[in-house]
Order: sequence, then structure tokens, then C-alpha cells
Amino acid sequence: MTVQPRIAGVAIAGFATFINLYTPQAVLPAIAESFAAGPAQTGLAITASLLAVALVAPFVGGVSDRLGRKRLITGACFILTIPALLIALSPNLPVLIVLRFVQGLLLPFIFTVTVAYVGDECAGAEGVRASAAYAMGTIFGGFFGRFVAGLAADLAGWQAGFAVVGALTLACAMAVAALLPRERNFRPVAMGWATWRMHLRNPALLATCIIGACMLFSMVSAFTYANFRLAAAPFNLTAGQLGGVFTVYLLGLVTTSVSTRLTLRIGRLPTVLVAVGLSVSGVLVGLLPSLVAVIGGLALLSGGMFVVQTLSLGFIAARIPQAKSTAVGMYVTTFYIGGALGGVLPAPLWRLMGWPGVSLLLAAAIAIITTLASLAWREPAR
Repeated sequence: MTVQPRIAGVAIAGFATFINLYTPQAVLPAIAESFAAGPAQTGLAITASLLAVALVAPFVGGVSDRLGRKRLITGACFILTIPALLIALSPNLPVLIVLRFVQGLLLPFIFTVTVAYVGDECAGAEGVRASAAYAMGTIFGGFFGRFVAGLAADLAGWQAGFAVVGALTLACAMAVAALLPRERNFRPVAMGWATWRMHLRNPALLATCIIGACMLFSMVSAFTYANFRLAAAPFNLTAGQLGGVFTVYLLGLVTTSVSTRLTLRIGRLPTVLVAVGLSVSGVLVGLLPSLVAVIGGLALLSGGMFVVQTLSLGFIAARIPQAKSTAVGMYVTTFYIGGALGGVLPAPLWRLMGWPGVSLLLAAAIAIITTLASLAWREPAR
């Protein structure tokens, strides 16, 4: 089956976003050693980008709802190349963190606007498939950024990984510019308090925003502290081996593809219940003191959470009738606030209880997702 250029462009935009967002995660122990910093300080390399995304996302939605979609997506992709390359030259940890913050300021112009583009240009089943293609691009990007960074760290130092990611970002920018058609169904919407009031009074949208926050909280918490767990005794994995652990992200490609067909058959809510069951299984398996169990637990957790992400984005694209980009901006803000908290909130429990403490927080986040989805996503199967 031939992939439509629009679908390919959407997927590459997702890849470009997430190949940059989590690049440091696989090399956090190496960065910590290089700059003589602890886990909490080094974790700011993740948190800085997530906070920047959360700060700027609502304003990006308003700008996009006024100015359009494609030119913002492609422009952000090209500019993102600059800080991605400069990070490789960081002389100290504060400079690296500042550059990561700059990256975070640019990412919503890709993430937020691409989801709004799908909502405008792709209707019905095509919209579900386009949302899945975007989600699959983010999954592969999230894996590949970490994998490249970890592999390069073993071969030439962690700086080389960021240089490769910068070059890949430039290639993605050129591909999106060539493949993504200009929007046809976009209608400018004036940004004002009435728009915000409309969205803030939509309980289903607010619930979806919290679901997204819990999803990313779970992912950032799990993979950040799993890295420190696996780098220590008795596992003692190298940076390259830690990067290889993120191969489990690829399970998300399978679960997202399957969940797309499942959603079209039985509806969003039953599908999300299957997904959270998969994630809970991952939390339980990951408690076992075995390398295979830890990696398998991460695979199950991420496979289920990626389905939650796909369903959340699809819900906003399909069920928010006006000012979609602003609605997505709200979602992205809470989404990345959740991710930023995932880098720091587990730290006290990690120090006191180790991995079981992190697992308790993961279980709580999954319980919130299940409760809110059961209340907000009730709709007939289509």
C-alpha cells in the first residue's frame, strides 16, 4: 500500500520532534560523569526542555490558529537544527541545560501544530490513521534519538550523539517541507478569552489533558530512573547498552498499529482499558530483580502508554470542533508539565525505596488515566 505524502510528512514531523526531546536520557550517566554532577542535576537536561514546551505551547496554539499550519511546522524544524548541533559543543552542564530549554521552546511549533493539521485536513478514519502515523513517528523518533546517543557515546563520546541528531533534524526539516501539502481546510480563528473559556469549560478536554500528563509522567519517570538502575550494580550497563534498552520503544509501533484497528472496531474507551492493563503488567514485571524482567516491564509499560497517547491526540482531533490548535496547546502544556514532574518527583522515593518507590508512582498515574478515560471517553464504537 502506497503511503500518502501527507501521512509521511506527518510521521516525519513526529520523528523530528521526539528524536530531539529525549536524546540525553540514554547518556545521562555519561553526562553526569563528564560534568561531575548528580542524577538530580543531570536530570535537568530532560526537565528543561519539558518545562519550555509547557510554557510556550498555549501561545503556539493561538499563533497557529491565526497564521496557519505548514509554515510554522517546517520553520520550527529548520530552526531546531541549530540548538541540536550546539549542544554537542556545550562546555558545561548549565550551557547544555539552556540549549535544551531553547529546543523545548521550538518543539511545540511542530508537535502542537501537526496535531491541529491532522484535525483540519484528515476526517474520519483517515484522521485516525494520520494520528496513528504521527504517533508512530514519535515512537520511532523517541527510540532512535536515545539509541544513536547511546551508541555514539560508546564510540566517540556523548557529544557525538547530539551532532548526529542535529544532522538528522535537518534532513527531517527538508523532508517535511517537501512532503507535507499546504493546508486547505484551515480557517483563521482569533485568539481571545472566549476561546480559552470554551476549552476550559469542556470537561472531556480537561480530562484528556490530565490523561496526557499522567502518560508522559509515567514514561519519563520509568525510563529516567531505569537508566540509573541499570547503570548501577548488579547490571552495570554501559551508555551504548542503555541506548539499546530503548529498543523496547519499538513495541509501541506494534501496539499503536493494532490499537488503531481496534479503536475503529470497538471504540476509544475499550481500547484504552486494554492499554492500561498492558502498562500495569509492565510495572509489576519490572519489579523483578532480573535484567530481562526490567527490560520486559519497560516494553509493556511503554507499549500501553503509547496507545494512550495516540487515543488522546485522536480524541482532540476528532471531538474538538473549533480552535483545535489552541486545544492541542492546552494538552501539550499539561502533557509536558507531567513529563517535567516525572523527572523530579520520583527522586525522593528513589533515594528512600529505590525502584519500588518509582513503581508506586507509576501505578498511581495509571490509575488516574483509567478513571478519567472511563468518565470522559464514553462514546459509541464507530
